[in-house]
Amino acid sequence: MKALVLSGGAGTRLRPITHTSAKQLVPVANKAVLFYGLESIAEAGITEVGMIVGETAAEIEEAVGDGSKFGLDVTYIPQERPLGLAHAVLIARDYLGDDDFVMYLGDNFIVGGITGLVEEFRGNRPDAQILLTRVADPRAFGVAELDPSGQVIGLEEKPDQPKSDLALVGVYMFTPLIHEAVRAIEPSWRGELEITHAIQHLIDSRADVRSTVIKGYWKDTGNVGDMLEVNRTVLEAMERRIDGDVDDASETIGRVVLEEGARIMGSRVVGPVVIGSGTVVSNSYIGPFTSVAENCRITDSELEFSIVLRDSSIQGVGRIESSLIGRHVEVTPAPSVPSAHRLVLGDHSKVQITS
Repeated sequence: MKALVLSGGAGTRLRPITHTSAKQLVPVANKAVLFYGLESIAEAGITEVGMIVGETAAEIEEAVGDGSKFGLDVTYIPQERPLGLAHAVLIARDYLGDDDFVMYLGDNFIVGGITGLVEEFRGNRPDAQILLTRVADPRAFGVAELDPSGQVIGLEEKPDQPKSDLALVGVYMFTPLIHEAVRAIEPSWRGELEITHAIQHLIDSRADVRSTVIKGYWKDTGNVGDMLEVNRTVLEAMERRIDGDVDDASETIGRVVLEEGARIMGSRVVGPVVIGSGTVVSNSYIGPFTSVAENCRITDSELEFSIVLRDSSIQGVGRIESSLIGRHVEVTPAPSVPSAHRLVLGDHSKVQITS
């Protein structure tokens, strides 16, 4: 069994971060989202991975390499434009051959991995197996309709009137029969080859399409809110580890991970928090659910429920929370200017000013 990992896409919902960085490489708990998926694939016993890459291919290839550090053998498959998930299957046909495969969206996050799901698929070997989870607003997802017995009878992509609250999770398992389906469908109104349409083609052809409703934690990390929520979830599972330096004027409370080479001086850090190597925190407060990457400077500031990427500095700005701060960012106080009112008033005006 192989894996097809989708790592293209523009990541428009994470801009401006993704103007200069692949969305799959934005870190949660100081590790790229993509890496969690690759580790899950390796843990499931899959070693051959085809990786769909687009305009951020160079960055993805630099980060992942040949895959050996994950125990994988990675082959890169270029996609000129993001033309849909089914299009990714279409262009990966030669690589996938006649093997079964799991398709994994590189910006998705599943707590607990996929080992049990892959073993279930290998044991039963339906033509396709999809993962579902209940969501509050299914209009933003592919949505499945099940009959009373739990059989999949229909799929819709981002419907205005969803027939259920069951959204497709970004992990799919297929036999080679899917290749016939992706060749049979037409582009949607979005101009994309939708994987939901390909699976619907299998259903209409009376193929064996099964579903599993997962009860574990799943997130599509496509926006800042979801990134922060995944970061919180990962940090909650971490154990305390202090490999860096903490001076006598500082206090670390709870599950704090301080990497080697990091320093805390005259500060208070309340976990769960991870602070990367080379980062210096001085005269500051770092609150729960915060990840600070390597080589950052946090001075005279407060930071909570946030992600700070590498080589950034935050100095003297009071409190920051619920924020995603990119690489090589400088956050400083605005210059102090005299307070004044500037007015252009017409004849017979009446103005009340509160100083």
